[in-house]
Amino acid sequence: MRITAGLILVLLFLAACTDQDQKRHQISLNGEWEITKTDTVSDIPTNYSSKIPVPGLIDMAVPVLDDQELAYDNSVYWYRKRFQVKEADLVRLKINMAKYHTRVYVNGQFAGENLYNFTPALFDLKPFLKGKNQENELVISVGCRNNLPDTVINGNDFEKIKYIPGIYDEVKLITTGFPYISGVQIAPDIDKGRVRIVAELEKLSAEQDEEVDYIIRERVSGKVVAEGNYAPGTNSGKQDSKLDFTVQLSDVNLWTPETPFLYEVELETAGDKSVTRFGMRTFTHNPEGGPYLLNGEPYYMRGTNVCIHRFFEDPERDDLPWNDQWVTTLHSRFKEMNWNSIRYCIGLPPERWYEIADSLGFLIQNEYPIWASRFDGIYPKVTAEHLANEFKVWLPEHWNHPSVVIWDAQNETIAPETVEASKMVRHLDISNRPWENGWSAPDNPTDPIESHPYLFHKYARNDHPSEKGPLSDHLYKVIIPNNDVNQRNPNPEGARYDNPIIINEYAWLWLNRDGSTTTLTDRVYDVCFSENLTKEQRIDVYTKHMGMLTEYWRAHRLCAGVLHFCGLAYSRPEDPRGQTSDHFIDIKNLTFEPKFVQYVKPAFSPVGLMINFWKRTAAGRSNQQFEVYVINDYNETWDGTLKISLNEESRIISTHKHEITIPATGRIILNSEISVPDVKGHYKITAHIEVDGQQVQSIREFTVENSTN
Repeated sequence: MRITAGLILVLLFLAACTDQDQKRHQISLNGEWEITKTDTVSDIPTNYSSKIPVPGLIDMAVPVLDDQELAYDNSVYWYRKRFQVKEADLVRLKINMAKYHTRVYVNGQFAGENLYNFTPALFDLKPFLKGKNQENELVISVGCRNNLPDTVINGNDFEKIKYIPGIYDEVKLITTGFPYISGVQIAPDIDKGRVRIVAELEKLSAEQDEEVDYIIRERVSGKVVAEGNYAPGTNSGKQDSKLDFTVQLSDVNLWTPETPFLYEVELETAGDKSVTRFGMRTFTHNPEGGPYLLNGEPYYMRGTNVCIHRFFEDPERDDLPWNDQWVTTLHSRFKEMNWNSIRYCIGLPPERWYEIADSLGFLIQNEYPIWASRFDGIYPKVTAEHLANEFKVWLPEHWNHPSVVIWDAQNETIAPETVEASKMVRHLDISNRPWENGWSAPDNPTDPIESHPYLFHKYARNDHPSEKGPLSDHLYKVIIPNNDVNQRNPNPEGARYDNPIIINEYAWLWLNRDGSTTTLTDRVYDVCFSENLTKEQRIDVYTKHMGMLTEYWRAHRLCAGVLHFCGLAYSRPEDPRGQTSDHFIDIKNLTFEPKFVQYVKPAFSPVGLMINFWKRTAAGRSNQQFEVYVINDYNETWDGTLKISLNEESRIISTHKHEITIPATGRIILNSEISVPDVKGHYKITAHIEVDGQQVQSIREFTVENSTN
């Protein structure tokens, strides 16, 4: 046969199409599945009585499969979906997260299982598939946490009751060729304007070529900032190999919460192509003390907590955690509160939440779902090696997210096991993020310790505050944040752990969304304030004191971060009542309680205020010294006008103005002498500045009772 130029072009086109067909395709299996349940793990059911969305939870099945008011104890839930797939060298199923104990069956055959409940799982489906273009049956079963092996983490949380099972993150098929890019890790070097890329390859044979092409683009604009080819020179001679190389970027934009600039790297082998997004940012310990360094500059963390696995048990949850617009709006609401940080607390949200945090700009303290007070009391059979095996699967899923800056092994738990496990795996993260280990001794001087200074906790136990007021009992002096490892699990040598402190819980004044108290705060309001407060009065007390406490912990500059608890949780005012809650009055539309915004948002302003006055009363006919702290979180000097006013009800008694300058990430303390009238009544002193167009104020209210008039 004569080969013409035209035929050559056709052959090249077909070859290119064949090659492209072997490149990676990702097929979403999200959407409606069939579902049924059995009492135990059994033969694969044949009758599926309900429908359910994936991702989601078991309580979303229609018709319902269980009594929605009861905990999920012993049942097994079977999901079924049919699919077709084109011929490919490699076919993998990825389940981002499912709980509890996932088993996978393809065309009636057992394809594998995942004992872990908070990490992704990959399953090789190739051996079980029918021929090209034939329909395949996929069945995934999940059980209840009571039936888990005692060597895995079950997500224990003393303030949850249901532990609802389900496939709660995305499910997809991956079809591609070899060498398969099974993992990518990216570590930015912002000083030299380059990135280190570590790519793991799974090859068809040990002899297969290990060459990879790369393109790095700005994610939004698509602008190419680097491209090329990397070949290691000599073949590793292994079927699973690792490429480790560095790429110089032509243009660098740093990622911060204020400017969350994203890149993506495309890697391509002879048979596969992958895309991974990342940000050019570093997060490191400050050798001079103070906050951590973001991109080499001091950066104070201001934020909140998200308890997604508690919210899973909220009566109004519905499909909100998987509604992209709702999750994006939630993080936007957090931004509006002057927050730049979030602890994803006692449990990991779906992957999409991390992508949104990357895009909108948050620093994430990423906490594994361990809360046990004493680890050996809840997990007596779980060893450090067991934990390390879970962590090894957990870290790769999140280590390319620029938002994830701290690995958090656990919450409020004395657990040598978590420390040992973190030692076993921390070297795997080439960005060398710090690790937080709850109430356990920090592994490294650069690791943070969590502090939960719940000043109102003692009053929940029927202790009575002084007549001066509960805050005056504590805040008349500078307190080193406590309720941390130094109190719960002190250094046996007697020395204090002086690691960076992150306060990520404080107050102990929770109210449900309807303004009612929780089981933890029933006594607090009666003891500290007044019995029989109305809903509106409780909300007023809560929001004002949350604002004042936030000001206090930030103003003294003893913490690398202050994160309020809690931005998202459940609200359970009815039996079985809940212990904590969030601050929304309309969870579907994400409307905050107005007084929460009024009093707490200014307390988190990057340029913030604190009037250092905590008494309920003041003496009349006196010149009272009021200290005003002004702090600046910015890495540049801030200039402005500070106004201090004294009011009786709506009547202005006096006003004082001061032109002030605060150094970068610094603080000033201004003493203002104000004459307090000798007239009985209710007074309010307000310190006020304007920051980036926002009104920021600190308010203290007091009464004058010793008038001679």
